[in-house]
This record gives sequence, C-alpha cells and structure tokens, in this order.
Amino acid sequence: MQLFIAAFESVPDPRAENVRHDLGEILIIAFVAVLCGATNCTEMAEFGRTKHKFFKRFLTLGHGIPSHDTFSNVLRAVDPKALDAAFGTLSASLLGALGRSGVIAIDGKSLKGAYDKGRAFMPRMMITAYATDLRLTLASLEVEGGNEAEAALTLIGLLDLKGHIVTADALHCHRAMAKAVTSKGGDYCLTLKGNQEGLLSDARACLSAPTRRRPASATEDDRHGRAEARVATVVKAPAEIAEYHDFPGLKAFGRLEAIRIVDGKPESDVRIFALSRVLTPKALLATVRAHWDIENGLHWQLDVTLREDAARNRRDNGPANIAVLRRRALDVARRDTSKGSLAVKLKRAGWDHDCLLQMLRHMR
Repeated sequence: MQLFIAAFESVPDPRAENVRHDLGEILIIAFVAVLCGATNCTEMAEFGRTKHKFFKRFLTLGHGIPSHDTFSNVLRAVDPKALDAAFGTLSASLLGALGRSGVIAIDGKSLKGAYDKGRAFMPRMMITAYATDLRLTLASLEVEGGNEAEAALTLIGLLDLKGHIVTADALHCHRAMAKAVTSKGGDYCLTLKGNQEGLLSDARACLSAPTRRRPASATEDDRHGRAEARVATVVKAPAEIAEYHDFPGLKAFGRLEAIRIVDGKPESDVRIFALSRVLTPKALLATVRAHWDIENGLHWQLDVTLREDAARNRRDNGPANIAVLRRRALDVARRDTSKGSLAVKLKRAGWDHDCLLQMLRHMR
C-alpha cells in the first residue's frame, strides 16, 4: 500500500487549502473500491466505511472516510493526466519485462454512459496505449472534442517506443502518426483503408505484382463454432512510393486474407497494412493478432467485468478519472496468479483482506 501512497503524492491537489481529507487517501480508497467492483462515488464511500478498519492499518483517516460528495468533487476536479501518470510510476518496474520489443496497441473506446445532457449520441471517449505482451495499460487519455486522431498523437508523445511496433486502425493511418512513431524510435503497423486512397491503391499494386516467389504464412483456428484460415504476405515498398506519398518510414506493405466459416457459411476479408519494418509473414500474423488483445483483453473486460458501458459518471473530469481507475485496476488484477477468472479475483479481493493485499503487492 505504501507504493500507492507514494505514487499519489505526485498528483496535484486542485482543492482549497482548508480541506479535511487527504487527497492521496481519497484516491487510494477510490482505486481499491474500483478494484473490488465499485462503479460510482456512492459505492466508493460505502466501500470505505465497510472497510474502515482495513484502511486504518495504512492510512491516517483523521476525519474518517470521505462522503460520496467528497469523492465526487475530487474526481471531478483532479487532472486525469496526472492521475494516469501516477499509475505509470507504479508500473515502471513491470515495463522492464517488456524490454525492447513487443506490440503496443493504440485504440479508443467510448464511455457510453458518459455524455452531456441531450448529447447521448456523443459520449466521452478514452484512448489507450496497451502493451499486448504484458496485457498492461501504458497510458490513457480522454479524447477532447471527439478528435481521436489528435489524442493518439498526444498519447504517442508520452511513450518510449524504441524497438516496439505500434498498431492502430485506419483512423490513425496518416503521415503525422507515422512521423510521431518513427521519431520516437518505434515502428508501425497501420491498417490501410479508403482514407488513404492513393497509398492503398499503390499497396494493392505492389501486393498483386507478379513475382516468382512471395513468402507467405498461414494459420488455422477452429474454436467457438467458427473455423478461420489466415494467410499473410509482405512485400517491400519501393522508396519512390514513400517519397511520393510523403509517408515517413514506410518500408513495406502487408496483406492478411482471412476466410471464416460461421454456421456453415463462408465469409472472406482482406486487410492491408502500411509497415515501417519489413516483417516476415509470420511476424505480421502475430502482430495483427496481438493488436486485437486491446479489444478482447481490455475493452471487453472493462465492459463485462467492470461494467464501464453501464457507468453514468458524466460531469467534468469524473468520467475520465474513473475510467483511468478501471484500466489500472485491471492491470493490478492481471498480475495476480491465483486461480479464477478476473471477475472472481475482484470479488475475492473485496471479500478477503489478505487476497486484496496480495493482489496489490504484485505491482512491485
């Protein structure tokens, strides 16, 4: 627990000097409450009161457990970037395991219940950088003004990308993203679609050009009632294409052809990628597959296990701060090696103080 206390000391306190409750203590209770299943400020306050004796072992709590209004006011006021950065210091030791390789997936996710009155069609959004090998959130930001592409560039600026491959969907396949990734020593694997029509056309021409031998790699899966076969190919991109399109770092194009049989009906899909590294077809398959872990391993768990889509936090910085707490709670839970699903582990942490402490110690 001392690690969390020290980390939260770096978060600036936006409140007046005469406040009663320590900011770090409020954030610790809020985080542990989310880790154990709390979804809003009322539940955070109730969790704190129920676990008062537990928290008293580590915190001063000079004025007891804060009220739900205090949790709400604090989470609405605290800077989400500062809160996320505080968690980044906690995970610094874990990042050493990532080494100088691995896939970093970039993707946005809507907070479907977080929207201003009368604007349900435009909910808040968070964008996350996710280390797929470690299943660890590296950084997350709220998307301001609905500009996910701009938020992704800001996110890239917070990361050490040397030796890593950054993956992202077609929204982020543009010159600024390619430049941002390569300037920080990373490589990219960006999905090419119609938003880069000229580059996509040249990529298709390169991939369809006749050649004596084009290395390919294939995989087959037959799970969950769906059979799928994938074939990957990679070709070098002529230097003049990168120069003509002014696309920094472009070295190759990749193609992934997938044929799925769902309920006896075949479906086909072809995806094309811009690459700043000439990957082997096998490496392209692995890279594309790794990218989807941000959907299956992070976004899906946020909705199913932590009920993010059902959350109704809407005001000021509240939605973004609680979203940060959820993502970091998953980081902590995944470090736990005990048996059981994530949902079971979170419940066990809420029920058993020893299990909770053991889970928190994994962030060392």
